[in-house]
Amino acid sequence: MALFKKRKTAADQEEMSFIDHLEALRGHLFRSVLSIAVGAVLAGVYDDYVIKHILLGPTRPDFPTYGVLCRLSHSLNLGESLCFNELGVKMQSTMVGSQFGMYITVILVSGIVLAFPYIFYEFWKFIKPALTKRELDRSRGVVFWVSLLFFTGVLFGYFVIAPYTINFFSSFQLDESIENRWTISSYVDTIIPIVLGTGLAFQLPLVIFFLAKVGIVTASYLKSVRRYAIVVVLIIAAVITPGPDLISQISVALPLMLLYEISIILSKRVEKQRAAEEKEWS
Repeated sequence: MALFKKRKTAADQEEMSFIDHLEALRGHLFRSVLSIAVGAVLAGVYDDYVIKHILLGPTRPDFPTYGVLCRLSHSLNLGESLCFNELGVKMQSTMVGSQFGMYITVILVSGIVLAFPYIFYEFWKFIKPALTKRELDRSRGVVFWVSLLFFTGVLFGYFVIAPYTINFFSSFQLDESIENRWTISSYVDTIIPIVLGTGLAFQLPLVIFFLAKVGIVTASYLKSVRRYAIVVVLIIAAVITPGPDLISQISVALPLMLLYEISIILSKRVEKQRAAEEKEWS
């Protein structure tokens, strides 16, 4: 009877431990959602700037990327070949609640982007207790590096990939009699995956770094599968950049391959550290 009571008590403790984890997870999720709401409210306060200058920025000839390309064209004696004077983009809304729905989508996505560092911080706080002291020492500054890579990818997607995509689709015509007139929903559904997809794709070095930390991948293995990695990178670039625009796809693929090569360097560094530690222990 006493043994049964002891077993029951142990089972209750395990169940409480699991419930405690769920309670902790709920707290982290609640604070993450709250941070997104705060970011969305902030974006809503400045909605005029967010809509006109950020969301619709790539559709305007005075977008910074177009100015840089035009100056580059003149400096290379290429004339106006890289200048985008008229994009010919016209928007329309064909559904009753389309503009309001896109407004809510843009505000929420803006909130997610603004709150991303805090969201990842909450995620890190949740998994942090499960790590050893050595793992914590090795992962110092992870929130900063994840956030830096994410925002770098977002800016790259917005200032590099999005303008090429918009220019390609605005100038492409099956026939001169067919006018390009986009719906606002199709435009938003094109821009958001480019920006968020590039931001997430730029996490590649950190993902491989942690895989190397736990011994799943090595630098030699990454080198041996480089040819397959190129194919995967090209597929990712095709997914991030909708349409058959090769320039925008190459613009995504080249930085990703560079990040892959950086990942190989990081893996080598991890292996050297592990070898030094094993030598010290032996």
